[in-house]
Amino acid sequence: MLYTELLKLWNESVQAVDAKDWQGALQKLEQISEPTSRTLFNTASAHLALEQLHPALKALDLTIAKDERLAVGFFQRAAVMMQIDRLEEALSDCIWAQKHMRGNMVIDYRQLGLRFKLYSWQVLYNAAAVYCRMGQWEQAGDVLLSASQEKGGSRGGNIEVALDSVLRKEVLTPLLVPEGVVFRPRKQDVEQLQQRDFLGKAKVISSMIPNDDFGGFEPLRQQKPGFYEPKMDGAQDSRYMRVRVPHMARGPGQLTVPGGAMVFLFGEEDRDGMATVIYDGQRGVLPMSLLEPTDVKTSKGKKENRFPSGIPFPPGLKPPTRPQAQPSPAGPPRVRFTTDTPPPSYTTATHAPLPASEPPKYTANAASDQASSAQIQDVGSVVVKVHYMYTVAVSVPLDTPYHEVKEQIAQKLGQPASQLRLRHKEHGSRVLVPLCGEVEPGSTIQEVAEAGRATLWCQIEDPLANRTILYQMVALYDYAAQGPEDLEFSEGDTIDILGQVNEEWLEGHCAGNIGIFPSCFAYRENANITQSSEL
Repeated sequence: MLYTELLKLWNESVQAVDAKDWQGALQKLEQISEPTSRTLFNTASAHLALEQLHPALKALDLTIAKDERLAVGFFQRAAVMMQIDRLEEALSDCIWAQKHMRGNMVIDYRQLGLRFKLYSWQVLYNAAAVYCRMGQWEQAGDVLLSASQEKGGSRGGNIEVALDSVLRKEVLTPLLVPEGVVFRPRKQDVEQLQQRDFLGKAKVISSMIPNDDFGGFEPLRQQKPGFYEPKMDGAQDSRYMRVRVPHMARGPGQLTVPGGAMVFLFGEEDRDGMATVIYDGQRGVLPMSLLEPTDVKTSKGKKENRFPSGIPFPPGLKPPTRPQAQPSPAGPPRVRFTTDTPPPSYTTATHAPLPASEPPKYTANAASDQASSAQIQDVGSVVVKVHYMYTVAVSVPLDTPYHEVKEQIAQKLGQPASQLRLRHKEHGSRVLVPLCGEVEPGSTIQEVAEAGRATLWCQIEDPLANRTILYQMVALYDYAAQGPEDLEFSEGDTIDILGQVNEEWLEGHCAGNIGIFPSCFAYRENANITQSSEL
């Protein structure tokens, strides 16, 4: 099927959706012989508008088969499965939707043509709705509390109202993509569908007929006045201004602009002291007294050295040469999920079984450093936030020894305490330092706590046999293993350096695995951060 035919049918179906002609939209979409994931999603949306749940579910299955990482597809299918009482599958789709958000608080689908933003708290809300239908009210409340800690806009009071409903044991209504919100083709592509006459029609401008009164050429047409932006040098003549303090719109035509924002001065100041500006694609007026000139140019002669803080430099264009494979202690086999692997349940979503007495909990993948501020802290206690495959929080007294904190974290994660490795970041450092006080008597969690809070990083690692850790490095980029001898890690992981293969490759240990990796993918902040020690 030609792309132009697909684009034409797709655009006609979207026009039918705008006119609320759902049957007409379905007829246009069914004529597409090779549908894409976006057109299949539109088919499901039309079926949902007609309250046809089973055809909508079938279309969403095909959507996810076309694009296995479309988080909004899993989110929509989970809501549909809740309406037909397929609760286990709905809960699994919520897990996959949260996973494919990749730790982001929000995904904006406008670049793909869908005018919808999927927030992480919406996925958690639907997971709580599944638990309500299962009768597991305590788990539903825990999920909603985790959703309340998420950062994200347009949440309003939905979470608070939902918590009250769970306390009254009222079933929550699942969230869906609003009716009529579908994937749309690009406007530029649709405009190209119209036929254009690039040569134009012939027009007689002179004639050799004796009786023809017209002769000569068509005169020049008067040009319409236009607008342009003059070229100006320096901050004094710049048309870009900075807003000194935040401004809230108080009348028609005014803009709401945060403090420090950059605006373009479109017009001069009027008698009321207001000036026409452009901010974030919108045109409006702001008080001229709030604006100050700013220089948008950057110096070419000075280059800021932002390494290693800020955004790190990418690896060199020429990849390092691979060393000869050397035998090294084999790490535990890695578990890789393929497209044939069925969606995990809540007991396997964290790659570790939980005790039978503890029900599975749904927590956010990436909570901010201020997420624990919503919890009620007792006097003389500290809230310990632990970064694992997901984030958990434990409240302990200030004088709790390290080994007791480690046992509580192990019980919370469902892992043996002997295989847990706890680390923390010293003030102003990017390196995760092991808690040396785990084996020292009298050391308490108060030594790493600040303002009633402590943040720890937890890894599951097997003990190294007769291997010495020379020093530690922090991963600057994700590195995918290219062979069985490579060490795979993610950005921000702490790598124990065991040896140097050559000038460009190192041997390291991370997350229970031993292998080699390019040295340019990691950064050593300070050579004296850790001493040589044996695990």
